[in-house]
Amino acid sequence: MSVNMPYVIERWPGGMLTNFPTIRKAVKKMATIDKLTNDGTYSNLSKREILQISRQRAKLDKTLGSIADLTRLPSALFVIDVLKENIAVREANRLGIPVFAIVDTNSDPNNVDFVIPANDDATKSIEVILDACCAAMQEGLEERKAEKVDMEAAGEAPAAKGRKRQSKARMEKSDEDAINASKAAAFVNEDEA
Repeated sequence: MSVNMPYVIERWPGGMLTNFPTIRKAVKKMATIDKLTNDGTYSNLSKREILQISRQRAKLDKTLGSIADLTRLPSALFVIDVLKENIAVREANRLGIPVFAIVDTNSDPNNVDFVIPANDDATKSIEVILDACCAAMQEGLEERKAEKVDMEAAGEAPAAKGRKRQSKARMEKSDEDAINASKAAAFVNEDEA
């Protein structure tokens, strides 16, 4: 991505969020293999061992290479296909991580916090939405840097607001569901009258 955010384009490894310490161990193993190749220990191994280690490294890189820099749980999750990536959505919901998702007519939007109604199969549709999201993320990152510089200039420490923002998103979703339910009840009452 253009904003250097972690991403998964292969199959979602189950437990990536709910079993994050184990995923971090696998990433550390990949880093250890890289260290072996750089310090020369790799050249002292037999041909068979080198082949096994390089295959293991390629497998780890394919599934976890894009999240190697992820040291903590993400603040939000952006999903393209809710049906295909239902495990990711369930894990994020279990941990209270807000989910932004492109939802097609064949998908269920109930588990998604921020629904983007669009075609999740068309590459042009996905490109347009991702370009807009990347531009918004880039703008947010620039604003964060500017705030940090202003705070440092004023001599204040930046306040941590991460967890409150997540619970607020959940609360807004439940309020929205309640409002939608009351609208539906009013609509049914109008039809009966």
